[in-house]
Amino acid sequence: MLKKGSKLNSILTGSCPRCQNESMYLDKNPLHFSKILTMNEKCSHCGLKYQIEPSFFYGAMYVSYGLNVALGVAAFVTSYLIFKSNLKTAFIGIIASNVLLFPFVLRWSRNIYINMFVSYDKKYNK
Repeated sequence: MLKKGSKLNSILTGSCPRCQNESMYLDKNPLHFSKILTMNEKCSHCGLKYQIEPSFFYGAMYVSYGLNVALGVAAFVTSYLIFKSNLKTAFIGIIASNVLLFPFVLRWSRNIYINMFVSYDKKYNK
């Protein structure tokens, strides 16, 4: 169970990084592709404005790149070194894992990025 107040809780659940009482997203399900990045303007509990500055989440692209590289390395190691597949199959595994986990990586990158700038504050947990 994720402990409320931890950055990991906010990142994995997509909850407000300051109070962790509600989701930042209008639709909590990342598999609803038409609403995948549709966010609330601010937290109704603590008032945190999610779009801290104009184009704030462009920085999340760099986080997304890092997550996709890590995912690709993990897929390669799993496929090629553990399951002893050939290189072609290993690269197909990399592509498949990146495509299948795309909606989750997209949300996780935004969640990680905003958590770099906003920390949990106990005073909003009332």
